[in-house]
Amino acid sequence: MITIIDYKSGNLKSISNGFKKIGVDYTISDDREIIADSDYLVLPGVGAFGSAMKNLKPFEDIIKEHVADDKPFLGICLGQQVLMDASEESPGISGLNLFGGCVEKLPAGVKIPHIGWNRLEVKNPSPILEGIDGEYFYFVHSYHVIPDDDEIVAGVCEYGGEIAASLACNNLFSTQFHPEKSGNAGLRILKNFTDLEI
Repeated sequence: MITIIDYKSGNLKSISNGFKKIGVDYTISDDREIIADSDYLVLPGVGAFGSAMKNLKPFEDIIKEHVADDKPFLGICLGQQVLMDASEESPGISGLNLFGGCVEKLPAGVKIPHIGWNRLEVKNPSPILEGIDGEYFYFVHSYHVIPDDDEIVAGVCEYGGEIAASLACNNLFSTQFHPEKSGNAGLRILKNFTDLEI
């Protein structure tokens, strides 16, 4: 079962439409029991890091247990950022600490927020990026992740420098861009995710 976590900080309609387009069944839920019983979890995200972490508190233990059990997990946009240790957007607030590293504002000199299409370059092989390289994806963000370990950076884009656009470690995956708004290439990522063995 694929569950999109409803924590009042995500664009649920957008990501659910993506799964509809690839013909995959899903549920949207804020029920702890349903989320805990899910085989695949998806964490979309919009808004600020601090408010997202506040809303995630009731689900933090379930998410960490899901990832510890090596079940597929996908964080999208802000859903990638909250996987880190902390963000300068919300000082003093801890992230989920699932990826080591921090979140910082995009480099000086570029237009903020970064809105629009950008080319993804695959940096390290990842199952969700299979069949993807050099494709364009849709971004909307003002902050970006800086992982401690370069090996978890699956894909990058250029925006005032090299930006980590997708992370991967075991069955934990994330994208800064919105696959559900990125045409066929984005739908391919969602399909790759749902095709993962559990």
